[in-house]
Amino acid sequence: MTSLEECTLCTAVFLDVSQAFDKLWHTGLLYKLKATLPGPYYLLLKSYITDRYFQVRYNGTYSDYREVKSGVPQVSDLGPLFYLRFTALPTTDYTTTATFADDTGLLAVHRDPAIASQQLQSHLILLHDWFVRWKIHVNTAKSAHITFTTRHATCPPYFCTQPRSQRKTTLSTSDYNLTAN
Repeated sequence: MTSLEECTLCTAVFLDVSQAFDKLWHTGLLYKLKATLPGPYYLLLKSYITDRYFQVRYNGTYSDYREVKSGVPQVSDLGPLFYLRFTALPTTDYTTTATFADDTGLLAVHRDPAIASQQLQSHLILLHDWFVRWKIHVNTAKSAHITFTTRHATCPPYFCTQPRSQRKTTLSTSDYNLTAN
């Protein structure tokens, strides 16, 4: 609310990570766990993540066993913790990052729409490179850009990945009562 009270502009991008828990890259997760945990804890968690297999039954016929090479069990207490550890996103001094499960919000606040957009774009470029490195896919069809302001202003377009994420209309209000349909 501060940006609205100060008559500045808040431009935001909301990103949706595709199949976040199902596609979590084991090698990358193990690398991060090894870098942050004492040896015995790392080995215990490694044994929990690796050497997992699945089999499919269809019409009474069973497939061969196949190794699970990505993803974490969502019904376990550790699954969400693994995901949070794996997706510790890079941050910047000029944007705010908010995450909930597989959804991420990036916000930039400035009086000048061009500067706010440039700050957001710089963070998106940083995140895009990070997503590629850690094999995380953003669903651009479910990602959106929106600008909150009390004045008439439009932020320049931004790009996250190709193709461009859908752009939402700027919301303007003078009484700070924002509603969503």
